[in-house]
Amino acid sequence: MSLFAIADLHLSLGCDKPMDVFEGWQDYTAKLEKNWRAIVKDEDTVVIAGDISWAMKLEDTANDFSFIHSLPGKKLILKGNHDYWWSTKKKIDDYLQLHGFYSLQIVHNNAVLVGNTAVCGTRGWLYNSETDEDRKIVNREVGRLNTSIDDALRQGGEPVVFLHYPPVYDESECTEILDVLKKRGIKQCYFGHIHGSQAAKRAVTGEYGGIKMHLISCDYAGFTPILVR
Repeated sequence: MSLFAIADLHLSLGCDKPMDVFEGWQDYTAKLEKNWRAIVKDEDTVVIAGDISWAMKLEDTANDFSFIHSLPGKKLILKGNHDYWWSTKKKIDDYLQLHGFYSLQIVHNNAVLVGNTAVCGTRGWLYNSETDEDRKIVNREVGRLNTSIDDALRQGGEPVVFLHYPPVYDESECTEILDVLKKRGIKQCYFGHIHGSQAAKRAVTGEYGGIKMHLISCDYAGFTPILVR
């Protein structure tokens, strides 16, 4: 039973928002499916760390969720900055159940145990937050991250954090999120959001302040889920 991760699927099977207008994204849905099926088994779990569907409303995600559901493994999904369809946890849970998308589960103010690993996390926020509104969002995300880690520890698993936004990028830090990771003793952090070869060069990966950072955005990962353990 393996644990994989990926972010930024940016699916648009139910709306007109093609990603193949961007360099390197041609036929990406087919590539993703082929690569996913080549390595992920039904007993495995895949964390999808945000920017899952371009749908604007929850009820418009059916085609995208159906595609994800058809792929092997259990999928744990977190919110990204472009997931405008995101609603309350109860509404999303009810929607997934109604449509029979039983292989999908959201991570939001909670953690999910996968073997000895506790998948936890939140969306995160900008690393250069300066406005009062941005600071409010950061504080809210910090609260959600702590709640998720608390749930991970309650379940007796080792917390591994998944974010959508990077907690550090180039020479800028989201200090509030990083402080949580350091104080809570997090050793592994996976994030997405960063696209394109030039931007990826500025992403911080590897050891940073005692935390191993991993970029898992879809294009950076070659449209292939990354093995976590």
